[in-house]
Amino acid sequence: MAHLLPAASHDRILLKASFHRPLRAARLELAGREFEGRRSDADGLHYSFDARALTPDRTHTLQLRDAAGDRLCDPWPLRTLPAPNAAPRRLRILLYTCAGGPEHFWTPRFEEPFIPIALRRRLLARALSFQPDVAIANGDHVYWDLHSKFGIGMANSPQAWWRAGWFDQDAPVLGGANEEVLRGAVGPQIAGLYGTLFRSTPMVFLQDDHDHLENDEADEERRTFPPTPFMIDAARATQKLYYPELFAGPELPRTWSREGLSESFGSLRYGRLFEALLYDCRRHLTNQRDPARSDEFSGFVPADIEAWLIQRTRRGATRHCVHMPSTPILWSAGKWGEWYPDVLDEAGDLRADRDKPYWPSGWKAQHDRLLEAASARRDRIPLFASGDLHALGLGRIHGTGDLNLSANPVVSLLVGPPGTGELTWPSRFRGTPPLPSRTLEAEEWQPALEANGFTLLDVTPDEMTVRLFRWKPEEGIDVLPTLEPFLERTLERPA
Repeated sequence: MAHLLPAASHDRILLKASFHRPLRAARLELAGREFEGRRSDADGLHYSFDARALTPDRTHTLQLRDAAGDRLCDPWPLRTLPAPNAAPRRLRILLYTCAGGPEHFWTPRFEEPFIPIALRRRLLARALSFQPDVAIANGDHVYWDLHSKFGIGMANSPQAWWRAGWFDQDAPVLGGANEEVLRGAVGPQIAGLYGTLFRSTPMVFLQDDHDHLENDEADEERRTFPPTPFMIDAARATQKLYYPELFAGPELPRTWSREGLSESFGSLRYGRLFEALLYDCRRHLTNQRDPARSDEFSGFVPADIEAWLIQRTRRGATRHCVHMPSTPILWSAGKWGEWYPDVLDEAGDLRADRDKPYWPSGWKAQHDRLLEAASARRDRIPLFASGDLHALGLGRIHGTGDLNLSANPVVSLLVGPPGTGELTWPSRFRGTPPLPSRTLEAEEWQPALEANGFTLLDVTPDEMTVRLFRWKPEEGIDVLPTLEPFLERTLERPA
């Protein structure tokens, strides 16, 4: 077995697995039943498994076998989540972002853009030692940019050709020569990183810009998003081969789901205690710039998904509801693909009083509507936990534009990146660390910190406790087995 990544709901388990040799067939044994694997690629190296109608909140023993009935790996345990009407008292979630990045992509000065995969595995192993019930990887699982200014150093570089080959962007990703390129490009970043490390921890994988093989950029020559058909094909193929889709969740518009699963939008439900609303802010963004035209809509998510998010926020029955967009709120680094109009001026300062090229005001308007809905539920902590910015941070927003949120300020969490190296911190290639947008009235409990790390979120009926963990390679690997949080803050539900 090369890798194994599971997802679980209260009555369903999904598995994505790959193997070092082609298989004619594979099946999953679980709860006294057999589930035939579905081949995901042309060669029989990748399979997906879908076990349904399972008992909630139970530890199941899983076993994979080949066509001859021989074991493909040792049996292992995995627990389904509590039923929607159950009342669990505790939940622990592991959160992180930006775990991807190929090894051995050197600059002319032989600097590494990403830390070695072996170190990422040690950091994630420390996170798993706290026994989270669920893990959520919020975007940027791979880096193999095609068109942006990073493309010459990534997907279009001689090193990319030597390690994987170059994509034919006029051909499908799966079923031809591109399939082998995809395995060489993204396989080491996912299968090589995870292996079977998370086999007993239900996972959630939310996609962002780099998962579409691109960085979010805009200039006179191109805007990298909305994605091209090839970029969408590549993101779908990566998801199909390597990690589970999202569970659609209650009331998700049927346009965006199939067989209860969704590529870009979904929900993680943990009984009546907790719901996470998960949304990719890249694949379906629109960027028309004329807000006066009624036939145009600008948003990071489509209008019907925004309506779904607001409906779940206002009317959902769980004690806690946390938004988990792939693009963070509160902080800006002056780049194009943000909620905010902030830009970096000649003095290196962020400011929001200038025109931001190719940026539509509808993005910020959608941001304000989502924050207003979250703040309006006065019986909940309005928490947004996001990735993308390669940082750890915690703060809250008291106001945005003319909108006063001070009665129930919106909390924002940057969950931390396991994979970022010295060259890929925002301050290195954008000229500034993440800073609060000038359009907000906000406070930082922990200013955005550029360090490798992860977050643990502990949830009980009346509070959520955030614990942030940081680490840098220069601290040495000996500290990883005993790494402790550098910040802990408990958020209490409003009285």
